[in-house]
Amino acid sequence: MSSKPDASRPRAADTKKVHIADTQMTRQNWYRHVNWLNVTFIIGVPLAGCIQAFWVPLQLKTAIWAVIYYFFTGLGITAGYHRLWAHCSYSATLPLRIWLALVGGGAVEGSIRWWARDHRAHHRYTDTDKDPYSVRKGLLYSHLGWMVMKQNPKRIGRTDITDLNEDPVVVWQHRNYIKVVLTMGLIVPMLVSGLGWGDWYGGFVYAGILRIFFVQQATFCVNSLAHWLGDQPFDDRNSPRDHIITALVTLGEGYHNFHHEFPSDYRNAIEWHQYDPTKWTIWTCKQLGLAYDLKQFRSNEIEKGRVQQLQKKIDQKRAKLDWGTPLDQLPVMEWDDYVEQTKNGRGLISIAGVVHDVTDFIKDHPGGKAMIKSGLGKDATAMFNGGVYYHSNGAHNLLSTMRVGVIRGGGEVEIWKRAQKENSEYVRDETGQRIIRAGQQVTKMPEPIPTADAA
Repeated sequence: MSSKPDASRPRAADTKKVHIADTQMTRQNWYRHVNWLNVTFIIGVPLAGCIQAFWVPLQLKTAIWAVIYYFFTGLGITAGYHRLWAHCSYSATLPLRIWLALVGGGAVEGSIRWWARDHRAHHRYTDTDKDPYSVRKGLLYSHLGWMVMKQNPKRIGRTDITDLNEDPVVVWQHRNYIKVVLTMGLIVPMLVSGLGWGDWYGGFVYAGILRIFFVQQATFCVNSLAHWLGDQPFDDRNSPRDHIITALVTLGEGYHNFHHEFPSDYRNAIEWHQYDPTKWTIWTCKQLGLAYDLKQFRSNEIEKGRVQQLQKKIDQKRAKLDWGTPLDQLPVMEWDDYVEQTKNGRGLISIAGVVHDVTDFIKDHPGGKAMIKSGLGKDATAMFNGGVYYHSNGAHNLLSTMRVGVIRGGGEVEIWKRAQKENSEYVRDETGQRIIRAGQQVTKMPEPIPTADAA
């Protein structure tokens, strides 16, 4: 006999606790949604440093040291956490890996393992609910909100960090992260200032606390500003963008559209004039024998992506222009009907088998009324393509907007029939419209058609 369930025990469904992030925020429970530990380190400590700065004078030597250490710890994130461990865009020797792990910890942005795991999820699930800092949830959320507000870890997309778990430097830093933070984030900058020129308190406040604040905010800009400000020269399906301002703020991480398209490339900036000190640092380390296997995406594929995006933007502009009624949508006219309508006062002209209504354009014709009227009711192909005047691309494009029909049979449509023989001869844009390039208009012949001399 089956035993009855114990009424004193909760059912299985009751044991599943709902994460606070999956509940609605109210006036009564808002404080439970806040990650107070992160608020303390990201907002509280920097605020305390700003207050202390009112009573602690800033010495020139301390200011210089704070800037230098800012670059050290910033590169620990960009060259270390980001390009080395999150994307494996190059390989580093043990001394360089240890150094990057230490100074990266001095930026106080979490351990390598935690940071790289979330960043890989960000790339894999960009702009989706599984993106830990999706800009779709708001600029402020992607910059700061995702850290100061609790997130359900089960909602973040899964990624493979097997390589990180097998790296002894990553494992060591993760296990000793608090010690690394205190030592490299506060003690080292204070010791340098104190032992170097006696400015212990200044080193603690400026090279320690405030330097951490600025490094953190610069890194956060990669998650927010780099997904909001700038151009998208390689792909516009997602939010990443390129902008010089973001690059200046983030030690070269601002060419984010390129980075999301080619994340395994050790560079963010591919042009010599673009600001990317992280790339320069990695290259320098290679020359010193500290880095190797620097990965670069093939330039051919990079340029293909750039050209495809340019073509997409051109197609979007093209779709807004009037290119005339497509030939396959025009009504078919008999030659006699075309001539008859012209005799009845309609200003029709046939060029390459396509009939155009130029009634309203006759008075504006640059060549004069008499010239255009002489072609009405006739096959004006030769006249239009050099017999009288070899018209410009602009003239052919304007003429395309006046199409009203095509003529059936006869020599008048041979040119058009040849072009229509195979649909594959046409290049189409993303909307399916035929792309008419300059010099390839239906009405324009490659060479002027010879005509007989006047008698």
